[in-house]
Amino acid sequence: MQAVILAGGKGTRLKPFTTFLPKPLVPVGDVPILEVVLRQLKHYGFTDAVLAVNHLAELIMTFFGNGDKLGMHITYSREEQPLGTAGPVALVDKLDDHFLVMNGDLLTTVNFKQLYDYHIAQKNDVTICTAKREVKIDLGVLEIKDNAFVNYNEKPTLSYWVSSGIYILNRDVVKTIPQGKPYDMPTLMMELHRQGKKIGCYTEDFYWLDIGRVDDYETAVRIFNEKKDQFLPNG
Repeated sequence: MQAVILAGGKGTRLKPFTTFLPKPLVPVGDVPILEVVLRQLKHYGFTDAVLAVNHLAELIMTFFGNGDKLGMHITYSREEQPLGTAGPVALVDKLDDHFLVMNGDLLTTVNFKQLYDYHIAQKNDVTICTAKREVKIDLGVLEIKDNAFVNYNEKPTLSYWVSSGIYILNRDVVKTIPQGKPYDMPTLMMELHRQGKKIGCYTEDFYWLDIGRVDDYETAVRIFNEKKDQFLPNG
């Protein structure tokens, strides 16, 4: 099985941790977050990984090399300019019929093999791996109809399904992505939906954290150190 991992971002919201390191090499505990991701993928049967790199690409390429130390085959697709969350996929050669795409800065316990098998079983063109998020509203929320008061909900907690930044794509949908131009996954999903493609959502229960900000990073380090065996089943 093949995975394309987006590892080209600058991580500006994670400074000062990303001042001298590319975001995928920032450690959680004693392991770079991208290594955690790759070791998980290997555990679930993914043997071929393409790292889409841009910012400080040489450091990432030097660290992971050809993947031998992880027991994987790792190659690189280099962007000359930032291409968003979907644009880099169009640059990758020799894609499998079905392949995983994900951000390289996620701390998660998702079972990647189950996700892949679900995509195949459902005969989807795309499967979005979703996560449940709760948002606390620190205000009184009003329900109003025709300028009249209907209901008052004090400081509610709202629950949403969000994209986890993990997808399974069929190779034929890649032709929708413009070559060499910035293009994001939400735009791709909406265009494929307009085309009538079958887009499924995977909704199993798992831990997920997007390490986008300093407070997210601090949470990731704490959770990883507390539950390392859940994130690295083979140690």
